[in-house]
Amino acid sequence: MSFDPVMPPYNASDPAARFLSASCLDFLLIELVPMAYRVTNELGAAAREQEGLLQGGSSGSAPAGAGAGAGTGTGTETTVMDEQEEREAVFWRLERIGYRVGQGLVESRFSRDRPRFNDTLDVIKFLCKDLWTIVFRKQVDNLKTNHRGVYVLTDNSFRPFSRMSAEVGSQAVIRAQPFLWFPCGIVRGALAALGITATVHAETTELPGAVFQIKTVSTKP
Repeated sequence: MSFDPVMPPYNASDPAARFLSASCLDFLLIELVPMAYRVTNELGAAAREQEGLLQGGSSGSAPAGAGAGAGTGTGTETTVMDEQEEREAVFWRLERIGYRVGQGLVESRFSRDRPRFNDTLDVIKFLCKDLWTIVFRKQVDNLKTNHRGVYVLTDNSFRPFSRMSAEVGSQAVIRAQPFLWFPCGIVRGALAALGITATVHAETTELPGAVFQIKTVSTKP
């Protein structure tokens, strides 16, 4: 359990205020990725099984040897999604969850008490300072922009990576990549709630650091 002080912005006099232990959030971030992989594979297996049943029903009795391979035993040629399909499905699931979280954070904790920003750079600075502090307990370490809609946020000690192994020569960096997909969704959802359409990509080359690249999308015709 964390005994860190509650970080602003918050309204301590609000009887409806809710607070979350920092440790609980850490455990959630740790479990989100394996959960997403598990759910994705379970749903994929169920869909393939249903497809196999429909095919079997339309073609009569199953051919001899059907279902002999690994998987659900439905008689379909492909019983397990390939690695690329799995990664894309898990990315979509985690990013969408993060998107809703980002939207909710801005709408419930910031929009009511703050005026709308008129400048995109001010929004990005707000994200780097206030939103990052709420979610990751620290501010972004560095912000760069080309002043043409591209912003690069660098966090040298990204909180979800703080307890990950970073042994030299290990696969830690590759395994850490999926843990950036949920935060990407948070950033994109928060920006959307503030009126900015953007794409968000993140990567790590050395733990515990992380780099987020935001590209704003013009909505003008």
